[in-house]
Amino acid sequence: MSDKRVVLHVGAPKSGTTYLQSRLQQNHEALLAHGVLVPQASVEEGSATLMFRAALDLTGIRLWRGRDYADGRWDRLVAATAAHDGTTLISDEAFVRADDAAVARAVRELSAEAELHVVWTARDLGRALVSTWLENLKHGRAETYADLLERARTGTVLRQFEIDTVLGRWLDALGDPARVHLVTLPPEGGDRSLLWTRFLEVAGVDPTWVPAEARQANDSIGLPEAQFLRALNEQVGGAAERGGRLHGAVRDVVVGRGLAPRSSTKVRLDPRHEPWVVARTEVWVDWVRASGIDVTGDLADLTVARLDPADWVDPDVLQPDALAAADAALDVVRRARGRGPGGRRAVRGSRA
Repeated sequence: MSDKRVVLHVGAPKSGTTYLQSRLQQNHEALLAHGVLVPQASVEEGSATLMFRAALDLTGIRLWRGRDYADGRWDRLVAATAAHDGTTLISDEAFVRADDAAVARAVRELSAEAELHVVWTARDLGRALVSTWLENLKHGRAETYADLLERARTGTVLRQFEIDTVLGRWLDALGDPARVHLVTLPPEGGDRSLLWTRFLEVAGVDPTWVPAEARQANDSIGLPEAQFLRALNEQVGGAAERGGRLHGAVRDVVVGRGLAPRSSTKVRLDPRHEPWVVARTEVWVDWVRASGIDVTGDLADLTVARLDPADWVDPDVLQPDALAAADAALDVVRRARGRGPGGRRAVRGSRA
């Protein structure tokens, strides 16, 4: 085997991926000086978009993008990797959607001339589900927290977090558990820098090669901010979602200017959902232990934090202050897009 090495970070969503990718991009020139490639798109396309575009191309799942956005980008990524002598770091959680055929193709093409390693970063499922709901709010969704958790319980949300299914697919294609890596995030309140240092350890990158801090991270919003944002999304309707005419305004004017980070009461996993979340986590941990894949961190990091039901606050019970604040913010959003005051939808009540 040559000295060429490819480290492919495939997920999971809501596991610090935005921070990791931003910091890799901030240091891509410094890394290249040490023989480590972080593949780049053209300046016109957006230098940091190649890996995302390639993941969409490989999986055939375009999300809200057109075909021109992704077509041919996987081949371009493979070519850049093949042309580089040294280590290539590829990271995008959109790879989590790869089916058996896409995984087989990725393994075949990326490992043709290099040693391929697949990395999965994971946080405890309770926090991941909370973070998923909050991120959806920041992208214009108005789904209740209860509905999100129910969709997760019945499987339509959980697929992107299933360690055994997703990593099992990559393990079957690679055939070597030593080249499949699980990196755990520390529990809430732990040392947040551990994710970065653990990832670098797996990637074989000296921390001194990446001195620049990330410019982006998905800072979490608290419970009152979540209620406010959901109330706003209710009033704006689909216009706040990706592709909607007010999506940029809500992101820039509201989320980008003060909702996060704040020292607010946190949204917590509904204690009524703890039993199945704990049971699913135990299945995943048992699979990891039996699979023999490499673990960097501690599987105990994936333990779901328990909460006294008496201390839980239901995020779906909207407070009057949140509704009033959303009404005022909607005027700001409309002004940001040059719209008049007409056309506001009514909020559907104190519990929508």
